[in-house]
Amino acid sequence: MLTENKFQIEEHKIVIFGAGKIGRSFIGQLFGCGGYSVVFADVDGRVVNMLNQQGNYRVVIKGEKEEEITVPNVRAISALDKSTVAETVSTAGILAASVGKNALEKVIPVIAEGLSIRYKNNQGKPLDIILAENMRSAAEFVKGELKKYLPLDFPVETYVGLIETSIGKMVPIIPLAELEKDPLVVFAEPYNTLILDGKGFKTPIPEIKGLAPKSNIKAWVDRKAFIHNLGHATAAYFGHYRHPDAVYMYELFDDSEVLSFTRNVMLQSADILRTAYPHDFTASDLEDHIDDLISRFRNKALQDTIFRVGQDLTRKLGSDDRFMGSIHLGMQYRIPYDMILKAMSYGLCFKAKNEEGNCCQSDIIFQESLSNDFESTFVKSLIFDPIADRCIIEELRKLYKELCIN
Repeated sequence: MLTENKFQIEEHKIVIFGAGKIGRSFIGQLFGCGGYSVVFADVDGRVVNMLNQQGNYRVVIKGEKEEEITVPNVRAISALDKSTVAETVSTAGILAASVGKNALEKVIPVIAEGLSIRYKNNQGKPLDIILAENMRSAAEFVKGELKKYLPLDFPVETYVGLIETSIGKMVPIIPLAELEKDPLVVFAEPYNTLILDGKGFKTPIPEIKGLAPKSNIKAWVDRKAFIHNLGHATAAYFGHYRHPDAVYMYELFDDSEVLSFTRNVMLQSADILRTAYPHDFTASDLEDHIDDLISRFRNKALQDTIFRVGQDLTRKLGSDDRFMGSIHLGMQYRIPYDMILKAMSYGLCFKAKNEEGNCCQSDIIFQESLSNDFESTFVKSLIFDPIADRCIIEELRKLYKELCIN
């Protein structure tokens, strides 16, 4: 009798670290509906149990016409069960990570363990890892972390494909009433294109509808951060300053000043991007992209909240994120960035509340620190360089006083 080889690669199995909103509504949906079996690894025991009980979950598409997609052939494993996760990784056709920048390094040791098992049993089967994270230089970061846990002679360069992505899909906070009815449901906008690094794959790119490989992923990651993320946050911060009682993003764009300011900030950043990546973008391309994004930001059906888009200030106002990343590029190429800086200043006063009436706790702490010691907060919390960024800190101090202290 033939015995099953437990180390046999399952070519059409994707293991996704993170069963959160992007993991389920984007990566899981694309691959699950594309014929792959989907295995989520997550620390939330309730989500793991429910995914295993149901074997599927719903994605509700919020657009002009509401649609519902059921993602089939799904199961889950606890990310805390290291040995099971490592074995599952070792036989995957492909991996994805969608856990957030801060948690990414925590999943790397078990991925490394899975890679070691895989290499021992299937040396000729490289593994590609889709890094579905909104971060710059994600592949470089993950490679460096993997090398800490793999043997010195492990062929990381040839055996592991690290696929950076540009995650452009907007997924709102699900209302509590909807989650009570179905804890696994995810709401999402109709946009369903996953931009990824075509050069990063060590195996053939999966034939999955929605995958959009690019040859210069760095340009596209920066486009996402410095136009999409920057524009969304600009509207939230400036809009909240003008309309502190508004709840949803679409409400803000009824104000022509919010619309005009947001668009002009995005256009200024587009000028910087076009200078940095002259072979990847044209002015016309970027302007069309900006107008499409603003149309998506105004999607009433999505019910995306100002709180969700703006909260987490220490990340979004950080020295390498949407505002400062673009400003640093502008400084490098001597391109104006004054409007981007002004947009950023509104974030220092951002105090939107969630549906339970609470501000983000870490934002409260950040703003208390800001009022006590402005410069030290920028250096310690936002990781600004006290020398290279001094002029930026001083300009923001002036704008902060004008906006928040009156």
